[in-house]
Amino acid sequence: MDITRRDFLNGVAIAVAAGLLPISLLRAETSLQHRALYYPPSLTGMRGNHDGSFENAHALGRGGRQFDLDAAKLEETYDLVVVGAGISGLAAALFYQQRFGDDARILILDNHDDFGGHAKRNEFHADGTEVLAYGGSESLQSPRSIWSERALTLIRDLGVDLDRLEAGFDVNFYPDLGLSRGVFFDRANFGVDKLVPGSPTRKVADDIPPDRMNARGYAEFINDFPLSEHDRKALIELHLSPKDYLAGMSVEEKVRWCDRNSYTTFLKDKVGLPASAIRYFQQQTNDFQAVGIDATSCTDARLCGLPGFGAMGLPPLDPEAQAELEDPYIFHFPDGNATLTRLMVRKLIPQVAPPGHSMEDVQQAKFDYTKLDLPQAKVALRLNSTVVKAVNLDVDGQPMADVGYVRDGELHRIRARHVVMAGYNMMIPYIVPEMPQAQKDALAQNVKLPLVYAKVLIRNWRAFKNLGVHEAYCPTAPFCLVKLDYPVDLGGYKHPRDPDKPIGLHLIQVPVMPGSGLSARDQARKGRAYLLGTPFEVFEAQIREQLQGMLGAGGFDHQHDIAEITVNRWAHGYSYFYNGLFDDEESADQIIETARQPIGVITIANSDSDWNPYAHAAIDQAYRAVQEFTDKEV
Repeated sequence: MDITRRDFLNGVAIAVAAGLLPISLLRAETSLQHRALYYPPSLTGMRGNHDGSFENAHALGRGGRQFDLDAAKLEETYDLVVVGAGISGLAAALFYQQRFGDDARILILDNHDDFGGHAKRNEFHADGTEVLAYGGSESLQSPRSIWSERALTLIRDLGVDLDRLEAGFDVNFYPDLGLSRGVFFDRANFGVDKLVPGSPTRKVADDIPPDRMNARGYAEFINDFPLSEHDRKALIELHLSPKDYLAGMSVEEKVRWCDRNSYTTFLKDKVGLPASAIRYFQQQTNDFQAVGIDATSCTDARLCGLPGFGAMGLPPLDPEAQAELEDPYIFHFPDGNATLTRLMVRKLIPQVAPPGHSMEDVQQAKFDYTKLDLPQAKVALRLNSTVVKAVNLDVDGQPMADVGYVRDGELHRIRARHVVMAGYNMMIPYIVPEMPQAQKDALAQNVKLPLVYAKVLIRNWRAFKNLGVHEAYCPTAPFCLVKLDYPVDLGGYKHPRDPDKPIGLHLIQVPVMPGSGLSARDQARKGRAYLLGTPFEVFEAQIREQLQGMLGAGGFDHQHDIAEITVNRWAHGYSYFYNGLFDDEESADQIIETARQPIGVITIANSDSDWNPYAHAAIDQAYRAVQEFTDKEV
């Protein structure tokens, strides 16, 4: 296996196995030369919720550890402390400046070694080629349809132009090469490794034009599946000859049934598909819903475009759901929504990057992480700092809050006029113990949904071209989706266009438990434990085996063709969102409202506080959190 930056960084060994994190390396070497080595986007191996980012939080939550702020010396005072340097936290800092002025002193704290939250940037270099990739938050979902004017104004002010962003996405690139989507059936579950090209199935929020899919008809496509003739006929009938599978029910009864029954139940009990055919659909909702079809209601399966509902006389989708299903999914930066966070950080801390005012000039800008946290700066961003306590107090008649965070094993205490909690909402009850029990219970309901975004740099993509695919859905393999990166040119960055040159692959794994009967929350808890207990080497082995089985017939050799691997492990991934199988809508709305109430000068942001795992929700919730500071506090 080739030695990569996972093993050496500019000739300096990083002893990951010994627990020496990049920040430890930075502090161990104080010279400017070694400080300049600290550049998290270029790190490979285990990223996302990396080792060192969650241990203090787990000690607080799982272990019940207590942190005595009174025993710590007060070190600094700020106007605002933001907990969490993701999209919502950074947006909160910008909205705070708009409300209280650019002279406000702001400190942003984050437990990870990089800013961005889920909007994580991955950078790769091989054979003289730079490839940018997204390690989490992917694209702007339907910005012209469902984004608020407030969120749109913010990104416009940052230099994002939707027209130019749309123009940078070459929707015809893969179609012009004759490539299609396919389905990969793995040997372990289907007895043979087989990649079937020419899928006619549309995706929710699709980036390929409907008339450019290079698809076959459903009958021809499905008859290539390594399934029995009986199963293939049943699948063809479901796609081509839908029926009213809930005949005899009123429209209202059908809607209620779809809300309260899973797509698995529908396929089994109403359509009559055998279990071996149902297996084909098992992971089709993983990407969008972060659960399998056994934990996805029929209502949500319909929103995902799954078959079976066309002849049932159901009411039309509401405009927002229709937009999510049909709007082109093309508002994508080369590094995903990391571009948004880089633009926000540059706006807040200009010295961190070369001057610029657009989404184009930030693409290849090298950020200087040594400038994020400078003494006496108006805005500072402090990484590797886990907030463990926030307490309201009165200081000479002025409401304030003390915030405690752990860095390098030491407890630090700071004070602020205002605090925005923009991290994982499920942690807030442990950090703010004074809040009412009802609010703690409400916050605990947002059990974040785990997932893995693996990025693989391959030295060439001839195998994809030889096999006629650019993307493959995998019903039962460890990674439910494997795809060539989005074809986006922006600024000086150019998408790889030569099949003989390196390109990035995107792979998605969602640790679900089909057939377990567990709720979405319980599957998320067990899935999180699996992710945190699984070492990088296991994910790497899964990736190599799956890619070899899928692409080997096209000439792929994982030992030679894989240059680098990054596993973005999100044990706390998507915000929990309403699921009709397990939630009552009216009660869910009340839980959301209760959970995000201010506690003194502490307010709550993040997309979690809207049960909505989108970038625009994170921005909207940041604005609300800043506006909740009362006139008395101002």
